[in-house]
Amino acid sequence: MKKNVIKGLGTALLLSGLLVGCSSNSSGGEGGGDVVVDVFNIKVETKDQLESMIEKYESENENVDIRLTTVGGGQDAASALQAKFSSNEEPAIFLLGGLSDAEKYQKYLLDVSDMESAKTAIDGTLQGSTIDGTPYGIPLNIEGFGWMINKEIFKSAGVDPASIASYDDFVKAVETIDSKKEELGLEAVFGFSGKEDWVTSQFSNHFSAPEFENDLNVAYEATELTYKYGDRMKEYTDLVNQYNVQPILSLDYSKSVEELFINDKVAIIHQGNWIVPSLDSIDPTFSQEKLGILPLYVSGDDEGFISAGPSWFWGINKEKDEKVVETSKDFIDWMYTSDYGKQQIVEEFKYIPAHDGYDIASISDPVSKEVYQMLLDEKARVWAHNQYPNGFGSTAFFPEYQKYLNGDISWDDFTATTGSKFTEMR
Repeated sequence: MKKNVIKGLGTALLLSGLLVGCSSNSSGGEGGGDVVVDVFNIKVETKDQLESMIEKYESENENVDIRLTTVGGGQDAASALQAKFSSNEEPAIFLLGGLSDAEKYQKYLLDVSDMESAKTAIDGTLQGSTIDGTPYGIPLNIEGFGWMINKEIFKSAGVDPASIASYDDFVKAVETIDSKKEELGLEAVFGFSGKEDWVTSQFSNHFSAPEFENDLNVAYEATELTYKYGDRMKEYTDLVNQYNVQPILSLDYSKSVEELFINDKVAIIHQGNWIVPSLDSIDPTFSQEKLGILPLYVSGDDEGFISAGPSWFWGINKEKDEKVVETSKDFIDWMYTSDYGKQQIVEEFKYIPAHDGYDIASISDPVSKEVYQMLLDEKARVWAHNQYPNGFGSTAFFPEYQKYLNGDISWDDFTATTGSKFTEMR
């Protein structure tokens, strides 16, 4: 049964990821009779799983050659995708980060209304790629993010995550863990990745989503970012910076997640359930036994929220040859609606599906189930930061936020500068 969980969004979850890399499958050919489909992907953590899916599809469709390019999330991926369009090397399938991307590439994008994977998408999950009533993307997944914690460290420090019911409770937990840092073998309490623009942008979402009424369309049409909840954002930021691995501006995803967090050197990071495949590739027991998620208390201390919803959407380039377009549609439909595809999405990609017809009980990691339950309980905010003006997160918000973290500017300077740039860039 379909359920509407978030205002204008939906219920359920699906894939995830990010980082850096590049690969391509067989070379196909001009004149070889093959249908060549170029796919542009930014989800590095599930790159291997996507390659396996492609190999399976190619084995069942011998005339098809799918060539995968994977470039890490953030400005690098956006620039790489733009460069492909500028050099007339447009991919047939590519990921859209929300309404801004859908509008930016609208002239290339296929109306996906008649696709099976659009018809089976959970109510509301197409909103992030829909312009004037026309959906231009298939939801990749629903991802949830907030404070990812090491429950074992919390337990060893005598802190029960379930007892954290306010911002002050969170502060006390952080201070308690810090006081026992040496005996716990920690480098610091937090491993916040201040070097990654996408991490800081996602962090900002907790405070901008409620300002934009937790509605994607309101966020997309907003001409101002007033920092209505800026005081709480500053409190969280200062807390993190005080108890973080330093220098915070040098800490990237790999160091934070794949070195510090999984090796019990930090207790808290700001990430989402997309890190599960990365963790499982290093230590399969971590996500099962240690990984947890905590919400942020922003608009009040009576209720905490994570952020969750479809993060990315597969767009199909309608300007390609008709055979390429039809094959692209078939591949995406196969990936999300075939028995094999559905099994892979849940068991190998470790996604929370954004489509009907999945057995949610088959979601293997506890955090993804927890994110799903938070959606059901309406304890999630939408991905409003994906609706910021094009480039705002990486070229305006990120450098100014780094300046504040580094002590180069005041909080008032930060909010004034980024607030002005938000309006200018809109």
